[in-house]
This record gives sequence, structure tokens and C-alpha cells, in this order.
Amino acid sequence: MICVNVIMKFSNQPLKRTPVELILDEDGRHIGPVATDRSGNACFDIPNNSGKILVAGIERYQGRLAGEIVIELWSLTETGYSSDGAATDETSGSNAYPGMSTRGIIIDNHEVLTDSEGYLVNPSDWSEEFVRQQASLEGLKLNSEHWEIIRFQRDWYANHGRQATVRDMIKAFRKLWGDEKGSNHYLHLLFPRGGPQKQGNRLAGLLRTKGEH
Repeated sequence: MICVNVIMKFSNQPLKRTPVELILDEDGRHIGPVATDRSGNACFDIPNNSGKILVAGIERYQGRLAGEIVIELWSLTETGYSSDGAATDETSGSNAYPGMSTRGIIIDNHEVLTDSEGYLVNPSDWSEEFVRQQASLEGLKLNSEHWEIIRFQRDWYANHGRQATVRDMIKAFRKLWGDEKGSNHYLHLLFPRGGPQKQGNRLAGLLRTKGEH
């Protein structure tokens, strides 16, 4: 069960009769909308997942969908959250280097450049569709666990200014998934081409790292 609690920031009052919709990362499926009740809750009887939450048609959250998720709003008309683009509000650097070879991927009628390994030349070109197309090129069938890790990596970079290490990921996902699935072995099974800090970072649109992988 996933419950979204929508409240107003200035008063902590619940926002009633407001449509809430989920979009699942794994297959793009839309669930809802479900109107919030008198307590500001909209609940969905589905397993834990990864995806986005829309409130009144505007994206307000992206990431792990599990348990209770609280969304605080100043108003229903405030700017929403965009999950596309660079992992920070500013351009987060470039993967370009002298003499590099590039290849183009067409995303929504726009050519996005990657290097020969699939790293985005310009990380601000990141989008969910890039993840799907690049994963397909790498022979990786994405599921909700891949998406949870990719979104975790982007959030970590935005909050810390650096890529998450594998140790960071193990610590976080052991809490979320338990010891077996939060292990180094399982994370590398999910991302067989270099592990989560290489293949995962690549799909998350981050810069290369010389850290462990």
C-alpha cells in the first residue's frame, strides 16, 4: 500500500478532494487519479515501486514509492518538479574529452550525444527516455529496482555534489530492501556492465567516476 498525504505548508492543513496520480517508472503506467480524502490522503493498493507522483496534474515527486509519502505545497499552482534534465539546477559539467568519438541517440526528435560507452556528453540532456533507450542498447531490461537506484543516484548527486559510492548505495538499499537485495552482489547483478557506479551512473546521466565499481 502506498499512501500520498498532501498538506499545505503554511498551515499543515490537509488538501482535500485533490486528484493524485502515480506514474510507474518500469512501464510508464498511470495509476489513478485518486482524490484525497478529508485527511489529505490518497492511497493506492500496489506494491512498493519507483515512479512519480502528480498532484492536480503537476509532477510533485519522483523516486521510491513506498509507505506514506508526504507532499507539502504552498499552493496548487506553484511550479512543479521536473525529473528531466541535469541532476542539479545548474549544468553539472561535461564528459567531453579531446579526440572522443560520439554517437547520437534520437530522443523526442532531438539528437542527444553520448560517448562510445554511452555516457552523456552533456549531462543536462538526461531524460527518462534516454534511460530506456540507452538501457536497451546495453541489453538491460529495466525494472522498478533499476529505477530506484537511478533516481537515488541522481538525488544523491544533487544533494552531495558527487556520485554515490557503492558503499553509500549498499548502506541505503540495505535499509530499504534488506541485507540480501541491498548487498554488493545483488547491486552488481542489477547492473552487470560495471556495477551501479559505472553502468548505473551512466544511465543516471552523471559524470564518470574513478571510484570503486
